[in-house]
Amino acid sequence: MRIVNAELLTESVAKLCWEACYYLPDDVLAGFKRAEKTEASPIGKSILQQLMENAEEAKTNHMPYCHDTGMAVVFVEIGQDVHIIGGNYLDCIQEGVRTGYREGYLRKSVVGDPLLRINTGDNTPAVVHTEIVPGDQIKITVLPKGGGSENMSAMKFLLPGEGVEGVKNFVLQTIKDAGGKACPPVVVGVGIGGSFDKVTSLAKHAVLREIGVHHPDPHIAELEKELLEAINDTGIGPQGLGGTSTALWVPIETFACHITALPVAVNIQCHAARKKTIVI
Repeated sequence: MRIVNAELLTESVAKLCWEACYYLPDDVLAGFKRAEKTEASPIGKSILQQLMENAEEAKTNHMPYCHDTGMAVVFVEIGQDVHIIGGNYLDCIQEGVRTGYREGYLRKSVVGDPLLRINTGDNTPAVVHTEIVPGDQIKITVLPKGGGSENMSAMKFLLPGEGVEGVKNFVLQTIKDAGGKACPPVVVGVGIGGSFDKVTSLAKHAVLREIGVHHPDPHIAELEKELLEAINDTGIGPQGLGGTSTALWVPIETFACHITALPVAVNIQCHAARKKTIVI
């Protein structure tokens, strides 16, 4: 049994919050570079160059890459041989977000009641996903999720007979409806299967996968390729101003489902595809 002090969780989450917002991941930057080389539109190519310059400015000056520093979504994998002492687990995660957004000078974008719309002032509560896994380590990933791309995400129950073509049509229509409002080039996380709640979780988890890494199942990997090509053929382009780089990647996660249903969810991540992970 490994003992982990709750204070370490708070400190780790706080650091992840501002690091995620300041520094774009290497896989995203590599995605920009690949897209810039193949982009057919001069305007689109120029936008991609500007995004890379913006990322460098944010990194050099230690400041947010985007003004919308998102609602914090925290994924935690806790080893079953870990015992946390010195505080309540969830309270420590929330305090980490509170501290990180305050000390990192990050915009607070969370309202406590969805109808009364009063800002909480510290970007809490964060959304926390917890999974118990083998081992004695804790893996924490912070995903600052911007409002523009999140607002354009969607979920639908297809009929089983609609099959893979139905999945393609739904994903493609979701991206067409989003247009430039999701701040492309986007990462398109797709969940297929499960239940109402599970399929949206699959789509959210999909955006965490590194750009360029395909699903291990060949038929799902092929679907990822087909969707990426179809999305980039829409002509939406960088920032919705036209071009061939609407999406950087289309990761898909799947799960078993009921015989009567084919649930599909799309979670769009804008070009500020921020994520940061630590293992303690």
